[in-house]
Amino acid sequence: MATKQRAETIDWPAQIHTTLRQAGVTQVAYVPDGGHARLIELTQADPTFVTIPLTTEEEGVALLAGAWLGGARGVLLMQSSGVGNCVNMLSLVRTCRFPLLLLVTMRGEWGEFNPWQVPMGSTTRQALEMMDLRVVRADRPEDVEPTVAAAADMAFRGDTAMAVLLSQRLIGAKVFVK
Repeated sequence: MATKQRAETIDWPAQIHTTLRQAGVTQVAYVPDGGHARLIELTQADPTFVTIPLTTEEEGVALLAGAWLGGARGVLLMQSSGVGNCVNMLSLVRTCRFPLLLLVTMRGEWGEFNPWQVPMGSTTRQALEMMDLRVVRADRPEDVEPTVAAAADMAFRGDTAMAVLLSQRLIGAKVFVK
């Protein structure tokens, strides 16, 4: 059974939840992910948010473009392995210049046990930047709130496509327990 090792003193998922509310986000699109589990639970329990589970990450890009056209702000929660699934759909954001906010939990980094996660994990930033997204990163719990707040501001006030990478060291490396 896979579990996560996590040592956190700051409740950064709760800080992200508060930051998203303050940024006027009302739609949370996500592919289920252990790194985002607490944030997903918090947004599901909060009537401010409409949470939308996805079968694949690129659905979230289209959904958030439609939300923006309808006057709503949204965020897409995904794992770094899903970034590769989105590259073609990110052309919509690039061509139409929609604001976009992605929160990406990283795999294939610190403490990774699964070699299949390493290739996308090592190229996530570059893939997003090639599609004209601005990419910022949080490696420590105390960096999460200001990083997400700045990215949300840049996305929604600056009409910019933004991705926040949440490092594997921050979210905790998965380990197998026998």
